[in-house]
Amino acid sequence: MHNNRYAPPAALLPIALAVTLALAACGGSSDDSTATSSPDNFSVPAAPKGLGTADTAPVQDEASILPFVDYAYTNQRGDARYATDATNAGVRVLDGYLALWTPSTLIVDAGVTAAANGSYPAVVASSWTGIPGDSTDGTIVNASILSTNINYVINATTSRTADQATAAYLDDRRQKGYSVTDGMGPLTGAWRTAAQQTTTITSVASDATTVLYNDNGNNIGVGTSSGNTSFGAAVDLISSMGNNASTEPAKRFYKYARPWRWSSSVIVVPALVPAESGTPNVDGGFPSGHAAEAGRDGLAMAYLVPERFQEMATRALELGENRIIAGMHSPLDVMGGRIQSEALVAANLVANTAATRQAAVTQAHTALMAATNTTTLAAFNQYAHSGTTSTDRFADHATNKANYLRRLTYGFPQIADTGKTAQVPKDAEILLETRLPYLSADQRRIVLKTTAVASGYPVMDDKEGWGRLNLFAAADGYGAFNGDVSVAMDATQGGFNALDYWQNDIAGKGKFSLSGTGTLVFNGNNSYTGGTEIDGGTLQADSVTGFGNGDVYVAGGTAVFNATSPVTTVNYTQLAAGSTQANLGNNGQGQLKASGTVTLVGGTLNVKFASGFAPAVGSTLTVITAGKLQGKFTTVNVAGFKATPVYTSTGMQIQITG
Repeated sequence: MHNNRYAPPAALLPIALAVTLALAACGGSSDDSTATSSPDNFSVPAAPKGLGTADTAPVQDEASILPFVDYAYTNQRGDARYATDATNAGVRVLDGYLALWTPSTLIVDAGVTAAANGSYPAVVASSWTGIPGDSTDGTIVNASILSTNINYVINATTSRTADQATAAYLDDRRQKGYSVTDGMGPLTGAWRTAAQQTTTITSVASDATTVLYNDNGNNIGVGTSSGNTSFGAAVDLISSMGNNASTEPAKRFYKYARPWRWSSSVIVVPALVPAESGTPNVDGGFPSGHAAEAGRDGLAMAYLVPERFQEMATRALELGENRIIAGMHSPLDVMGGRIQSEALVAANLVANTAATRQAAVTQAHTALMAATNTTTLAAFNQYAHSGTTSTDRFADHATNKANYLRRLTYGFPQIADTGKTAQVPKDAEILLETRLPYLSADQRRIVLKTTAVASGYPVMDDKEGWGRLNLFAAADGYGAFNGDVSVAMDATQGGFNALDYWQNDIAGKGKFSLSGTGTLVFNGNNSYTGGTEIDGGTLQADSVTGFGNGDVYVAGGTAVFNATSPVTTVNYTQLAAGSTQANLGNNGQGQLKASGTVTLVGGTLNVKFASGFAPAVGSTLTVITAGKLQGKFTTVNVAGFKATPVYTSTGMQIQITG
């Protein structure tokens, strides 16, 4: 199914109202058709209290955890022979691997001193062969997981299709920055033109089984120093993700062989056989360099064009999986590449100034909007998601979500403590800076915390927390309100500040409050219990439990009921400055169903109708059902029809009169 989650729903678009029914304010006179059996005088409930505190995701004590973003500079290719988890951040971020495999130790070289080199200890790498079974390489700690790891590759390579083999070949031989840009979907052509990207690998040559073809294209494109004045700043930002980014130190330290060396049952794509290294002692499998580079490029592009954030993150992980299908790497290898890439992108984004980052984002949007003839961020967002599954393989959100989650763990069982609270690494929140611009940095950290993968999976439990990040889920907003959450959106800034969707199933005991002028849509299976308060802007429920399992309090702004079945709440209160919008359709669509009391202290009700639904004249439509209803709306507007509101002690309906 086509993913149209970013397109403004029809219910939010301006609709000319054929009639406005002005009713007497609560307590005023009314005729029998609008009478309510509730008393004229009643107590107005107070707003939900919530927990009274906000959740936190503090940075860990730097005395015991060396933040990757502060020590990324230690990850240098030239020091690869001497790197250890104590001296190199690129090695250390992957130290969860030590629960599976103990690499051979480094040997002190009396001829090298720390004082002489100044950047690494007086050690050299032991002579490892890169051939499985040689004790000089290391020893197996968890045989079950490592066996599962190689068996996964055997199954993947012996069952792959011809199309999968082609995709694996292209992702191997093409430069990674060029490959992943097809994650831009409808924007791919505009992106590649603006970046001036090129590749020389466009297909599998007939003699590829015997000839090694290398990509002579320019990978990520042309930067400002080479004259790209309209898109060079964006290319430069992506290029900076390669700083301190070598996977060589980690490969040399962990000394874990490629899967086709572990088992002859692993069938490398025949066209990639010429790419197999003949020097196993310098050809480590863990982590995957291709997966790491794809992650760096993909996440940088996601930062620049957050309208395709999840699609680009998905594409980056797809390239990693293609390394497995190729037979060149194992699941653990590509998992390591993902983890290291996320840490490096955060570190390198921080290393760029805020002004540099903003200039790159602005330039990317200016160029791409011009290329797509879109003049607003909303129109650009719609264009970015205008493809179908036949033209954009990342067009379906649910499919992307499932694939991303599967590629985080590759089905490995949890082998350690499964109940650890997620830690958020220092500055990791910068990865969401453009995707959730209306949240504070602290709030983005909490989003990462509440959407993190459970603990205990192989490799992913690094000490700082990079391995457990689920950036796809984080782009869908909070996973839980474990404290009270207040969001202010400014629609004048456009883009996600004006309209955004939170698609996670939000749990927790906290309260959610919305203010400002933007629109936020909840469509998860939400169970948070602290209540919902709308003080400004629009909060829309696209699912039955969109507003959680608590009270809803509309002090200002608008609550929109847009689910295909009645939206449930406990108590519902609307003050005079508030507004309710019911997008009615068949089978209870757009209705409000409160198990407790609905209190209406005036305000406005706007009734609109779902696409394809046209009520018959003379019909009566339910808007609200409740355990008890008290009060009335001041004004009721019904789109396209004349109607009369009817209030009872347990609900509210409209009669279509013309």
